[in-house]
Amino acid sequence: MRLSEFILLFTLVLSSCTKDNQPPKANPNDSIVQLNEIRAIDISGFPEMREAGVKFYDGQGIEGDLLEILKNHGVNTIRLRLWVDPETKHSGFIEVKAFSEELHQKGFKTWLTLHYSDWWADPGSQETPVRWKDLSLEVLRDSLESYTERVVQAMSPDYVQIGNEINNGMLHPVGEIHEDEAGFLSLLDAGVKGARKGSDNVQIMLHHAGYEGAQWFYDRVSQIDYDLIGISYYPHWHGKSIIELRHAIQLLTKYDKGIVMAETSYPFTLDWDDFTTNIIGLEDQLILPQYPATPEGQKSFVEEMRAIMQAAYLGTGLCYWGGEWVAWKGDQAIDGSPWENQAVFDFNNKALPVLRVFETR
Repeated sequence: MRLSEFILLFTLVLSSCTKDNQPPKANPNDSIVQLNEIRAIDISGFPEMREAGVKFYDGQGIEGDLLEILKNHGVNTIRLRLWVDPETKHSGFIEVKAFSEELHQKGFKTWLTLHYSDWWADPGSQETPVRWKDLSLEVLRDSLESYTERVVQAMSPDYVQIGNEINNGMLHPVGEIHEDEAGFLSLLDAGVKGARKGSDNVQIMLHHAGYEGAQWFYDRVSQIDYDLIGISYYPHWHGKSIIELRHAIQLLTKYDKGIVMAETSYPFTLDWDDFTTNIIGLEDQLILPQYPATPEGQKSFVEEMRAIMQAAYLGTGLCYWGGEWVAWKGDQAIDGSPWENQAVFDFNNKALPVLRVFETR
């Protein structure tokens, strides 16, 4: 039975069982998908920041544990990146496994993002890890499957991404989708099979950056065994039309998968808190006048994103990316944070109003 057919059947059964056979009152929050809404924040850099002694404060300015602050605001899922063999221990297997265990103990669900790289993977960079360089497709496929099985079994994530923003494939050049679609699909299938072997319960996500080209991509992967569609949405890169965003998400429902806004963010200011160049720093990168770069503008933008996902058929939640990435190396750092004006904490590391958007409702 297709997911859409199951949801329709469930709705019909529910309506037939209401008191006195009266139709239930319409409630936009009552759906199978929204009972399990993902309210996530990516804080992949937190273990390194905590080790350096960075402190965070709640909305009243009281020092507190970052994880407790997030949980108290309704965040139910933490998204973590995993690099294969990073230059340092950060975002490597040992650190991410330990952090995953801590998060589960604190009651969070975990969302593991497998970059299949030793560094950042995104549409412009899908560099094969050094340990897998120059392998044939067959050997690379076997390595990918066994690696994925091992990490999923070890970390027990609730959700796992097979690759990160894989618009152009992954593990280049072998898995470049435009050069060798069959090779890419073979690698993707290997990653999915490894994840299924590692856990009977994990939900598997395929992640595309932006909605432009998303239908083409998800048509290509129609034979892959996955559960969730992940879409990044940053206005600067992916378009400033909220109407187009809503329409694009609705079009993705034809694949009968849960749909997650896997990454989004918005600035609360255009100022800097260190000497590291910020990615967003100009007014023409914003959606104006609806969402100015203010604490309330940031909150309103994320409220809109959550509302879009709640209203969308099969919409399953969202993730705020880089929520912890304050200017933690000091105000003179040139290698600090390019994201501190998009964190969910202000320049004093105090929780911003945007965190209230994650509260249960």
